[in-house]
Amino acid sequence: MNAHATHAAAPDDALDAERFPTLTGHGRRMLDFLRNHPHAPVYRNRSGNRLLAHEVEAQRAYEDQILAAPVGWTPGTVPDWVAPFVAHVFATVPHYRALGSPPRRLTDVAPVGRADFAADVAQFVPDDVPLERMMHFRTTGTTGHPLLIPSHPVVAARYAAYHKRALARAGIAPAAGRGRVGVVLLGCQRRCFTYVSVSPAMGEAGLAKINLHPDDWRDPGDRARYLDALAPEIVAGDPISFAEYLTLPLTTAPRALLSVSMQLLPGLRARLEARFGCPVLDIYSLNEVGPVGVFDPAAGGHVLLQPRLYVEILDAAGRPCTPGQAGEIAVTGGFNFCLPLLRYRTGDFGALASGPDGPVLTGLSGRRPVRYRARGAWINNIDVTHALLPFPLSHFNVHQRADASVVLRLAAGALPWAGDAGTALARVFGTRVDVETLEADGKTLQYTSDMEGAHDG
Repeated sequence: MNAHATHAAAPDDALDAERFPTLTGHGRRMLDFLRNHPHAPVYRNRSGNRLLAHEVEAQRAYEDQILAAPVGWTPGTVPDWVAPFVAHVFATVPHYRALGSPPRRLTDVAPVGRADFAADVAQFVPDDVPLERMMHFRTTGTTGHPLLIPSHPVVAARYAAYHKRALARAGIAPAAGRGRVGVVLLGCQRRCFTYVSVSPAMGEAGLAKINLHPDDWRDPGDRARYLDALAPEIVAGDPISFAEYLTLPLTTAPRALLSVSMQLLPGLRARLEARFGCPVLDIYSLNEVGPVGVFDPAAGGHVLLQPRLYVEILDAAGRPCTPGQAGEIAVTGGFNFCLPLLRYRTGDFGALASGPDGPVLTGLSGRRPVRYRARGAWINNIDVTHALLPFPLSHFNVHQRADASVVLRLAAGALPWAGDAGTALARVFGTRVDVETLEADGKTLQYTSDMEGAHDG
């Protein structure tokens, strides 16, 4: 690909009209600024908010509602909205309608997990969701095989309401509007979905998803130059991209950093706070659920963010744990009307406690950032995901030993793909990859390492 030609290409106005239905001249100028700045990266993709005018107004009202709404339940008690929600799901979702009448108690609903969605996620989409504007995206991360998640432009926009709720706990009300860049989303991997957009509910403030990996830039020094030119109000990323962000000679700083997707360790948070002089919020978020909680040291854990998300802690048999007892996190409700959740087992673990602002997830243990040493440099675990995407591996582990050697562990049913999968990883790591049989029950951490520095921070 010719990076310069891609960078200089004129935007497709017809496609922009589809991606940005309410775009004004101000928004057009912001998109041109983000795309055509002399230090801009190679943007690999195109995306947009796709919100219609009435949906923009509804989004503003939704954000106000979420900011004001309490999480009105305590651990061990089921909120009043759950029973009618269960009844609606049993009436409209094929998977549950096939089970007959809704049970009287939530605990009589059998929990589901990622494997159920991976087998046939269409069975979990309500019949009354209009298909014309439905979209989907593929998940990647530290645990679980990549998964297609049904969504909608309105659902995607609603993430902002919960991020603003989290920021409000730190005393920050986002104020970026017309002519400013509101949010920059950071990635740092060899292959990354990157794009520019505007936020119509915030006066068409700019939004950019960029990849800090040097391959996406004509000059690695442009990364700092471009970020300084954008001067975003909020920067979001994961611990791996933030570790790279720390190395850049930036002269500007955001008002807040949002860490999502992976567990943020205290050492890295302290380094980020010292460098940028702003709050660093650790948000527990899943693609299937959205933002679940934000870490608050005073509360002793992650304070829940969604007023219409009920959280249970389950034991291995799917039974509710007593308050304060650790187990697997399961959720009911959520804001994605394309994928309503009933006792969805997240694969993450923790306990529930009561706090002054509602329930708190304590001792959260789930996805942890892992990076690998390959060809003399660090790479993101997502680069390993991309290498393995062609193979039907639902249960595997990639482990790097302290001496930098690599082993791929596969479930017995996936061993027919062992040779090709090992070769694909060998191309990434530049070294031979050993293949072993995976001996594990239940959840397996896909990405592990004994190398010093693999868990940055």
